[in-house]
Amino acid sequence: MALAASSAPVIASGDGIPLSPVAYAELLQKLAGGIAADNYGLGGVVEKLEAHMAAELGKEMAVWFPTGTLANHMAVRTLAGDRKRVLVQAESHLYNDCGDCCQTLSGLNLIPLAPGRATFTLDEVKEMANRSATGRVKTPIGAIMIESPVRRKTGEAFDLAEMKKISGWARGEGVGLHLDGARLYMAAAYSGLNVRDYANLFDMVYISMYKYFGAASGAILAGPKKLLTDLFHARRMFGGGQHEAWPYAGIALNGVQGFSARYAKAVQTAEAVIAGLKEDRRFEVKRIPNGTNLFLLKVSDAVSFQRKAQAAGVVLSAPKDDQFIVAVNETWLRAAAPEILSRLRS
Repeated sequence: MALAASSAPVIASGDGIPLSPVAYAELLQKLAGGIAADNYGLGGVVEKLEAHMAAELGKEMAVWFPTGTLANHMAVRTLAGDRKRVLVQAESHLYNDCGDCCQTLSGLNLIPLAPGRATFTLDEVKEMANRSATGRVKTPIGAIMIESPVRRKTGEAFDLAEMKKISGWARGEGVGLHLDGARLYMAAAYSGLNVRDYANLFDMVYISMYKYFGAASGAILAGPKKLLTDLFHARRMFGGGQHEAWPYAGIALNGVQGFSARYAKAVQTAEAVIAGLKEDRRFEVKRIPNGTNLFLLKVSDAVSFQRKAQAAGVVLSAPKDDQFIVAVNETWLRAAAPEILSRLRS
């Protein structure tokens, strides 16, 4: 089935709506009249975005960062203080993909838990905390970071019940708790909870501004005023003081407004498509346990199928062993479920 010229493709790969440089520039030009410039990340639309995100997450304030790596680093560094041990998932982004930034630049000791799993348990936390506090040299845990969903586990969410237990224990013990919630808004659509329900369990929370809100870069770190008020100094010390961040913040503010409602509709469309695929013997659908916006789709002759699907208006990532990792994002709003099914079956 050839795709009609007026039909926009469903990009079933990635978390957001991909914007070319031209499309990004056109959107920025459209919004520019309502965007006030910032000065090194202070004031203007950056301040407006910070206030909006703090309110949505139920936190006292929020601070803009150019990257999620720096936001996570500053969060655990601030929460840990003089207690340098920080518990993290062995599969987390901060532990695997940031070049040991916390260890090298802040002298933190990241202790990985639950290798191969998305979730570590309160019992594992207690065991490590006890070992740290009763060694020959007492080195108590200063902070705990939880990433959810976990990208290295195909978008699997951290177990909510265990998250609540860990939150209660950490607050009782005076241990700082940070959520790497880069994709939290997407996870919330699958759990039925509000992003604030998650954020309330943590002292700080990071949200990506580029993964699905459309910005070319950027991150927000939300938390209490007593910890975040002067954090822009550390942001600049670590090289994160962009002279002007408004080209990113302006797009992000536009993208976050109304996102939860839009994305809920996209998920509803995708669930109808998944149900239809399961009824067709040509397709094998596998859901990720405790998963979010990713699912696995297996077909025969995946390379040929990918080519035909793209011609029909569904863009898939490269297959492996005749299996695709399919992502649900806002582009699933571009067509009704029956139409997307028709494109995939063509």
